[in-house]
Amino acid sequence: MKSAWLVLLSFGITLTLSGCSFFQDQDDENLPAKLVAYKENLDLKQLWKTKVGKGSELLHLSLFPSGDEDKVFMASHNGNVAAYHPLTGKVLWKVNLKINLTSGPAYGEERVIVYGKDGELICLRAEDGSEVWRTLIKSESVAVPLVADNNVMIHTIDGQIRGFSIFDGGERWVVSQDMPALTLRGSSAPIVLGNNVIAGFDNGRMLSIDIEAGMVIWESMLSPASGRSDLDRLSDIDGVIKHFGQDIYAVGYQSQLASIAAESGQIIWSKELSSEAGIEIDENYIYAVTAEGDLVGMSRKDGSEIWRKKVLLRREVTAPTKYKSTIVVGDLEGYVHFFDHETGELVSRRRVGKGAISGSPVVIGDYLYVQNESSEVTVFSIPVTEDIDSFQSKNFGGT
Repeated sequence: MKSAWLVLLSFGITLTLSGCSFFQDQDDENLPAKLVAYKENLDLKQLWKTKVGKGSELLHLSLFPSGDEDKVFMASHNGNVAAYHPLTGKVLWKVNLKINLTSGPAYGEERVIVYGKDGELICLRAEDGSEVWRTLIKSESVAVPLVADNNVMIHTIDGQIRGFSIFDGGERWVVSQDMPALTLRGSSAPIVLGNNVIAGFDNGRMLSIDIEAGMVIWESMLSPASGRSDLDRLSDIDGVIKHFGQDIYAVGYQSQLASIAAESGQIIWSKELSSEAGIEIDENYIYAVTAEGDLVGMSRKDGSEIWRKKVLLRREVTAPTKYKSTIVVGDLEGYVHFFDHETGELVSRRRVGKGAISGSPVVIGDYLYVQNESSEVTVFSIPVTEDIDSFQSKNFGGT
């Protein structure tokens, strides 16, 4: 989960908050919860580990692995972009773009897309990392780009979604939303559903936009801002948005969790819930991390709560990721926590380094990838017996 970085847009001043501790004494009640004891109940293997480049401590960027079963792409803050073999971790190619990166890489249509600190949107060939095009937007983004239907889309922190041609980087359309005076520093990554891109904004609105034309299909208010002060009226949608079939699921800060009809934008059901990080879904459940750090499992049908775990309070937990039978989150001290998806019981924990994990763990193929702010990436698997035997035979002669 991103720490709560607030931006006073009207004055261009950035405030740093960590929950409510900005306004309170740093006593034990405001420190991250201590790690609890648990019974190891997961056959979890660390497959390999690498360091992509220099870290980005405390910047809370959106640098996550992406790819498929043949190649996995990773990027570092100091401009390294690399492709790896998913099983062995062998470097297939590596380039340095000579700029600082803030988000990416996004992979699609045999292209790899990254975004730079000064607004550089860059497209590389997936086969060898050679540069296809580079365009300058001059706006910050900490949301992973989206590749779909020969388009590249980027959500910038000034409240704009822009669409570009994947062939030459030419801008095709721009959709803008009014920004509140005070917002969380960040933007939700847009998702694609059919021919439309779905995005959430800092004013609490959800939009469906036609990918080809850039035309707004519908607009829905997740939760109207309320309260007297700008701080009370924060209702940003900055976390992970998901869809299942033709239903969209989103949550906002000081807002609510809602199921939204993809065709019309009509809210099917909603429940009060505040989250910066966002959600995960599967066929039966929705999983969310609250602003306080509770991990909650809910029914996908109506949002009714099934289980809630309070063991990670104030640990700046990432959005949850479903990996096989577990729900996985990272925290500010570099720990990865694995919970049973049906009961919420903690079944395993690993530390991947001292750097904070500010982005959600990523599932690519059969493996789980975790990147921390020290630019270290650790790859996990939960193998069945035949997977272990095959791997050992292939790589270690059966030992």
